[in-house]
Amino acid sequence: MTDRQRPLWMQTAALPGWILLCFAAAAIGGLGSMSAPALYGQLVQPGWAPPLWVFGRVWSVLYILMGIAAWLVWRKGPSPAVRNALILFFIQLGFNALWSWMFFAWRLGGGAFAEIVLLWLLIALNLRVFWRIQPFAGLLFVPHLRWVSIAAALNLSLWQANPGILG
Repeated sequence: MTDRQRPLWMQTAALPGWILLCFAAAAIGGLGSMSAPALYGQLVQPGWAPPLWVFGRVWSVLYILMGIAAWLVWRKGPSPAVRNALILFFIQLGFNALWSWMFFAWRLGGGAFAEIVLLWLLIALNLRVFWRIQPFAGLLFVPHLRWVSIAAALNLSLWQANPGILG
């Protein structure tokens, strides 16, 4: 079944579900970052570090884009390629949520950095796999990859500058 074979009502109704799924992962990560305002404020930061309020806004947009991308791939219908692409999507979504726990809740600066490097690789792979199925879906992952590149550099910088806090 391809996107042209699914009824339009089914295609339309599924989009909010994919976006809500992404925000569920965001909520799980958000639970791990409840201490973010206090922790982020006490860290020695590089001059280029974004203010804390930027993160929530950027991640909200990124989770919407991820949901749309997954929906576009899902619309292509059941196939091994779509199934594998969506499995990869769920894995990277889980790693997105895990990073907040590692950095903010557990204060594992080095572990969070290793995890975000793996996350970056998963996002790059997800972009590539989605691109092969639906190019625009892959394109929607570009902002995510760029933001996680910045986040990885910030993670490394904060970990190095704050070894007493971020182990």
